[in-house]
Amino acid sequence: MPPRSYLPAFAFILLMVAAAMLFQDREIILPELAAMAVALWTWKDPQWMRHPEKIFLWPSLTALLGFAINLTQLPVSAKLALVLIGMLGMFAVLRYSLAPALATGFLPVVTNASHWSFMLAILVTTAVLAIGVVWRRPRGASRDAPPPQLPLLGFYALISAAWMGVALALGHAQLMVIPPLAVVVYESLHMKMYSARLLAKQVAVLSMSAGVGVLAAQWLESWLLIALLDLLLVHAILAIFKMRVPAVYAFPFLALVLPAGALPVLPFATAFAGVLLLGAVLLWHRWRRQPGQR
Repeated sequence: MPPRSYLPAFAFILLMVAAAMLFQDREIILPELAAMAVALWTWKDPQWMRHPEKIFLWPSLTALLGFAINLTQLPVSAKLALVLIGMLGMFAVLRYSLAPALATGFLPVVTNASHWSFMLAILVTTAVLAIGVVWRRPRGASRDAPPPQLPLLGFYALISAAWMGVALALGHAQLMVIPPLAVVVYESLHMKMYSARLLAKQVAVLSMSAGVGVLAAQWLESWLLIALLDLLLVHAILAIFKMRVPAVYAFPFLALVLPAGALPVLPFATAFAGVLLLGAVLLWHRWRRQPGQR
């Protein structure tokens, strides 16, 4: 795509970071909204554009769920488990799912968001994205979307819980959920075809983008300069691998809001968790392709 097609999304992302700098509030930086901006405004992902109103509603509802649970005195592991169950339950009951809403639900727990500026930022940014989708949505775009499949939701919950246990056992509670990876795993489960080659490329671009974010956050002080550099480098990574993975744009900004102690291991945890979780996704797809399986 021509470089100018990325300008609206990149401008939106930089304005979000500029607002965080102005108010000196990291909770205004929402990594998954960076991914959504590129997917919706530049790539016009049909899966995410079917219901513009849900671009606002679903991330806002899951963010409120995660924010409310994070205000409790429960251990981080219990908070994340409750958020996971609550979001998947919402998807099942309302018969609609939006993968980025998983990240906005987990984010307040992962980053320990405690100020209402987080919720205000979610409401404002998702509203702007939704309005942009309505404005730029192709005429006659399909609004049909298959409801979530309960076996897929159950398997997603199972492998997510397994990784939470591994991260907790290794002493990295803040990495029990890596929000951008959680989105990629959910989307990969719902792909019609999935391969080992795609798995390897996904792990590569995700871990590389995490590394870019960590290095930039540690070497530079200006959030705006970090954001601009991250966007350019992530764009280059995806161009080299010839891939479109919206969550990759979220990873560098995650480095700006994670606790400092989690940063040094983020790229390695991303690679390790990516191999385990996406490996489970690959096994699921191969099992489903066996004769007699649907």
